[in-house]
Amino acid sequence: QLQLVESGGGLVQPGGSLRLSCVTSGFTMEDYIIGWFRQAPGKEREGISCLNIGGTYRNYADFVMGRFTISKDVAKKAVYLEMNSLNPEDTAIYYCAAIPSRYGLPYCLTPRMWNVWGQGTQVTVSS
Repeated sequence: QLQLVESGGGLVQPGGSLRLSCVTSGFTMEDYIIGWFRQAPGKEREGISCLNIGGTYRNYADFVMGRFTISKDVAKKAVYLEMNSLNPEDTAIYYCAAIPSRYGLPYCLTPRMWNVWGQGTQVTVSS
């Protein structure tokens, strides 16, 4: 059974940093793209970044503006999202998701095309 578990969220002050983790199980990571998404209250879920685990492709949403970095540790079956220079507009529930790499690349930042999701982790940026 494919499973994704996020962790690392919390309360951080504006300008601060967080590192989110997504630990996977039940599938071969190298056959998938792992993505990070977020959903703020009253807003639609939006794509942040994706990483082709078996290749080199990665992409970021425009709003990231160099503040976030996606990375992987295949031995630990994990994907990370390092977030810096956080601001209150980054407050949201953050999710990781998986999509097979054989067809998923065009949908890197399109949440509705992804079919395996974690439960989410809350990130709150506030002073």
